[in-house]
Amino acid sequence: MIRLNFLASFFAGVLVVFSGCSKNAYAKSVAPAPSVSPSINPMEEKFIRVYEKMSERAKRDICVSAQNRGEFLQELSEILDEEKSFSGDDKSLFFLIDKKHPAESSYVPVNLVLLKKNPLFDLNKEGMKLRPEAYSALNEMAAAALNDGIRLLVSSAYRSYSYQENIFNYWVSVDGIEEAERESARPGTSQHQLGTAVDFGSVSDDFDKTQMGQWIYKNAARYGWSLSFPQGYEDVTGYRWECWHFRYIGKSACRFQQKWFNGIQQFMLEFIGCWKNTD
Repeated sequence: MIRLNFLASFFAGVLVVFSGCSKNAYAKSVAPAPSVSPSINPMEEKFIRVYEKMSERAKRDICVSAQNRGEFLQELSEILDEEKSFSGDDKSLFFLIDKKHPAESSYVPVNLVLLKKNPLFDLNKEGMKLRPEAYSALNEMAAAALNDGIRLLVSSAYRSYSYQENIFNYWVSVDGIEEAERESARPGTSQHQLGTAVDFGSVSDDFDKTQMGQWIYKNAARYGWSLSFPQGYEDVTGYRWECWHFRYIGKSACRFQQKWFNGIQQFMLEFIGCWKNTD
């Protein structure tokens, strides 16, 4: 109880500041803690417990203060309610898959849609597939890009466990295990296995400098697509910057991510996952 009262006092009276929060930044000063509040809302208490489990770097990017915590919790509830509308026979669009949280080797998304030659976007190979939600969002974004004179190119989409295994082993043979770990996901840990990730354009480090890359960077979130591996976050995501790799998480989640998590997909998905696993 002493620990809980201390935390309640801290979050009620101390202004929490995170340097990465550009739009939600507050004055970098700490006010003296007032007298201990005798009670705390259960949702706020849960927020404190989940927040404590996040990494120190995540805490710096989570743009939630004592003043706006209620607003955050309301929007989190809306995001979790929206998740209930997702397909019940497949993994959530918010499923956390990374080096520490793999998918089963047998997992294959249901109802994968084959990408075919079409008037909206180009394909660099045949046989690529996406989950229906991601496919619909891709078409919507491609139509908007085309309206602005930009034709999108899809270079990679769904990858099976065995396909990813072959890719990873190839890069190990070329670059060695240490470098391969930075460049390629081990089988079971790739977002591509979810059927909701797309590699756009040339799949090269200068993609963000192309017209297509610049358009996607500016507009992707409006259509529910989120950059997965941003520059300067290799210690967080486990992978070097991939300016071409975007994951579909939905429009609301993109807004939520940008507003409260400094635009970092990994931190938002970690928080949501931790929230759902915390009583």
